Amino acid sequence: MKKSFLMLAAFFLTGAASAQQTNPLLQHEAEITEIIKGMTLEEKVNMLHGKNMFSSAGIERLGIPDIEYADGPFGIREEMEPHSWKPLGWDTDRATFFPTGSALAATWCPGIAYEYGKGMAIEAKLRGKDMILGPAMNIQRLPTGGRTYEYLSEDPLLSGVLAVGYTKGSQDQNEAVCLKHYAVNSQENMRGFVNANISERALREIYLTPFEMAVKQANAMGVMAAYNKVWGKWCSENDMLQNRILRNEWGFKGIIISDWGGTHSTVGAAIGGLDVEMPGHDYMGQALADSVRSGAVPMEVIDSKVRNLLRVRFAIKPVPKDVANTKVTSQPETQAIAYKVASKSIVLLKNEGSLLPLGKKVKKIAVIGDNATRTMGLGGVGAGVKTLYEVTPLEGLQKALKGKAKINYARGYEPAPRARWGQKLPENAMAEYEKRMATLKKEAVKAAKGADIVLFIGGNNREVETEGSDRTTIQLPFQQEELLKAIAEVNPNIVAVMVAGAPVDLREVQKVSKGIVYSWFNGTEGGNALADVLTGKISPSGKLPFTFPMKLEDSPAYALGVYPQKEQGGGDVFVNLVNRDGFQERKADADYTEGILVGYRWYATKNVKPMYPFGYGLSYVPFKYTNLSAKVAENTIEVTFDLANEGSMVAEEVSQVYIGRPDSKVERPKYELKGFKRSSVKAGETKKVTISIPMENLRHWNEFQHAWNIEKGKAVIYVGGCSADFPLKAEVTL
Repeated sequence: MKKSFLMLAAFFLTGAASAQQTNPLLQHEAEITEIIKGMTLEEKVNMLHGKNMFSSAGIERLGIPDIEYADGPFGIREEMEPHSWKPLGWDTDRATFFPTGSALAATWCPGIAYEYGKGMAIEAKLRGKDMILGPAMNIQRLPTGGRTYEYLSEDPLLSGVLAVGYTKGSQDQNEAVCLKHYAVNSQENMRGFVNANISERALREIYLTPFEMAVKQANAMGVMAAYNKVWGKWCSENDMLQNRILRNEWGFKGIIISDWGGTHSTVGAAIGGLDVEMPGHDYMGQALADSVRSGAVPMEVIDSKVRNLLRVRFAIKPVPKDVANTKVTSQPETQAIAYKVASKSIVLLKNEGSLLPLGKKVKKIAVIGDNATRTMGLGGVGAGVKTLYEVTPLEGLQKALKGKAKINYARGYEPAPRARWGQKLPENAMAEYEKRMATLKKEAVKAAKGADIVLFIGGNNREVETEGSDRTTIQLPFQQEELLKAIAEVNPNIVAVMVAGAPVDLREVQKVSKGIVYSWFNGTEGGNALADVLTGKISPSGKLPFTFPMKLEDSPAYALGVYPQKEQGGGDVFVNLVNRDGFQERKADADYTEGILVGYRWYATKNVKPMYPFGYGLSYVPFKYTNLSAKVAENTIEVTFDLANEGSMVAEEVSQVYIGRPDSKVERPKYELKGFKRSSVKAGETKKVTISIPMENLRHWNEFQHAWNIEKGKAVIYVGGCSADFPLKAEVTL
């Protein structure tokens, strides 16, 4: 035992040397075996539940440190009291607010995702953390989903590629990730008890693929079990998900932790694969020790869980307590990463008459909208970021246009009053709100009258899009449509900038706006990035990571009538945990009857026209695609084409390859994303672009064989800048 501990100490001193090996989690099996042999049952069980709100115990007798978790996934949460949700009120825990998940996804770039993960890891290390609770990577099934802003995409390949980049970027900095939420956590309403009824094929091809990629390709060290049920079993005790698929099939060697308050039994969770109950010990504390003594849970099961935890502890060098939290979390290096992500995520949806970028002739600008001055690091339920700073859209524009144009700001609208949990609004609250809104509207119209251009900064905020509840609509809140119509009557030169993390209904915005820009919840540097795009310092290059429906009822779950479910209410599991209201299980089912036809797959296959398709995004320059070549090699399809920048400035384009199987003997979408690449092309330059598609990307799940198949036959290759416009097309035979 002494020898084993000395070897462990030596490893901590030399750093993450094992990261050079194939899987750093498997480099110390012999030492771990020796440690486990000398542990008592109490020491083992002590590791398998929360010690504090965001930590699980090490082995104090051996000097093995606790595992410290960093709440994320788009910024390191402020420090909390050990056993409550009350902040400690420090200054050193002010962090960088990175653009949220849908913004990262809009970059369509694994290299940028790598930098994102690296930046998060740098800040987590400054805080003494070992594992980031992220990336959040559930499929965006619902346009109204409360955490759409936090997740990556409606497409499993795009989500998976970015999750792999994020994971590698973080773990290369000696900071573990915790992929979440495993699995099928695609709605917030009733997430604490809803049961996902889903086909095996849809589960495998759509909802599990991103997790599989991050585990297999990036050796992710942690996975968080989702709150919900799949096939009638809680995710935190789902043998199929956790043991058979995650561990046995994919070879996952790290730790599985519960979502906070997401554990429901002792024996079920222990046998079903959960390693750590967070944040308390209701089930995996004394009750677990008693279950081992009674024979209900074998000691081998406990030992395997301790091994998983020690694997992570060996792989991740701990930060000494006297070193952690001695510097401010947010650093210039990480702020620069946040800017890069934000600047490459912004999506130009409409630019009638080339109104953008703002030209030299524009001298008077009316900036209108509450979101022009609202910060988005905090708000709503769930994780947020206490930022060191956050540049708002108005601040970014004022800095970029100083001395070049006069900006007149009018708020235009304000968020409606909302009743807090367990409270009611004052009787006259809404009447007073309507009076204020009428005054704000008059001020906005007055500001717009004399302006050369109106920049309307609207969209949602972090109270509208929030963990714990889905939106009931995708309509713009707070009477924004009415305000835009009034502005259009006095000034037709409107550019609508939508600050949001999820789709909104843009039908009325489209009618009155010559330009539409999607700017996301874009983090600490969001205002600077937006200003640089609007003024033409850089060309917009973001692409939509999800489909914008013409109307909500066009999206698959709504079109099929399977969402929202009739059963509602019961409170939210996380909110109840925070408020100490306890958990009340209710019965509700989420029927995934659209199967594999999620997002753009549905719209293309069913010939439903969206407002803006998946992958869409304009540039300030025209790109031309020519000379397509597609060849089948042994394990890949090599797709090559020429991409020409026919504009007058350098710009970046995300080229996308979709593949259709028109003669397939199994149900398939019309086409599916199978490869993509971001390219920087100089003005007047033609660049040869090659996208290699692994043959594995063409597999489908055979529900009769319960195995992956690759079907032979004709494959149609579609190439272009979005999922609904393909200037190039070719056929190959597999």
